[in-house]
Amino acid sequence: PRNRLFIPGPIESPKWVLSAMRKPMISHRGKEFPKLYKKVVPGLKELLYTKGRVFLGTSSASGVMEGAIRNASAKRVLSCTCGAFSERWFEIAKANGKETDQYGVEWGQPNRAEEIDTRLATGQYDCLTLVHNETSTGVMNDLESISQVMKKYPDVVWCVDAVSSMAGVKIEVDRLGIDVCLAGVQKAFAIPPGLAVFAVSAKALARARTVANRGAYYDFVKFAEFDDKLQTPETPAIAHINALAAQVKSFRKEGIEARFQRHLQLAGIGRAWARERFDTFAPAGFESVTLTTVKNTRGIDVKALIEALKASRHVEIGNGYGKLKDKTFRIAHMGETTEAELKEILGWIDEILPTLKQASA
Repeated sequence: PRNRLFIPGPIESPKWVLSAMRKPMISHRGKEFPKLYKKVVPGLKELLYTKGRVFLGTSSASGVMEGAIRNASAKRVLSCTCGAFSERWFEIAKANGKETDQYGVEWGQPNRAEEIDTRLATGQYDCLTLVHNETSTGVMNDLESISQVMKKYPDVVWCVDAVSSMAGVKIEVDRLGIDVCLAGVQKAFAIPPGLAVFAVSAKALARARTVANRGAYYDFVKFAEFDDKLQTPETPAIAHINALAAQVKSFRKEGIEARFQRHLQLAGIGRAWARERFDTFAPAGFESVTLTTVKNTRGIDVKALIEALKASRHVEIGNGYGKLKDKTFRIAHMGETTEAELKEILGWIDEILPTLKQASA
């Protein structure tokens, strides 16, 4: 039997998603595609509480991360980093020849609004990048407090990586003033990887129109032109968009607010379990809603735990990422995960823990 995935992503896809992906192919320039587009994009706007543009890109979220850098900055980028994926965005900015500075914190800590304020007050920056939910550490940055700072700097385009929070956490894009909010669909959307979703504000589009060499594949201006025709600039991942249409329907059936509440309840279960047996890696008030990163305070053999779960229960959780390998382990509870499923997995871990030897130093 295959292993059910409760790693930070990709996660389990429900049967209606996989069934939708098997629909017959259509022409992306024919009459049927705009009908499909209209089934998806309005629902995404509801999900993100935005009246602005929402685009569909055929790539991983990293493609849009690069596109955001190329479109949103004509001067200098401030990259907020708090783990592996936010550091990747910093590296992407440098790789694209952008002048960029790093505001970094220790892994396991959040980026602070007051520190962002201090740096933006210098007037050096026209773009800020931030990861909302840092999957490598299980830290969720506080968009609310940062949004209050960003309102002081109307000339700075605010780009947010919501890869592992979008569709699992309430993100009010317009109210918060986020200019680019991006995600891949393989996490809380519970769709196989290969499609990116990104909201782009009028301010970000206006900035893009002033930027030379903003790239070809993720030119936001071109995306807007094709959005007016209910199309995408390049050939879209039609099977994935069919799956997204199925999920938009599912979100409405569950209720978007109810979906967010379910994720909060799952997070509470994960945190309580972690603190009773180990500890959470993220500090209180900054814990992820879509996964629990457990701090390995007991020094267990994390690899042995993961292998035991695979062998006995055909379930896969994640080891710590990068330099946190074996120091943490990660249990995802996003997408269509139920309370019963999460409690079952945690119960299985409880059964295995007494059999594990302490990892060698």
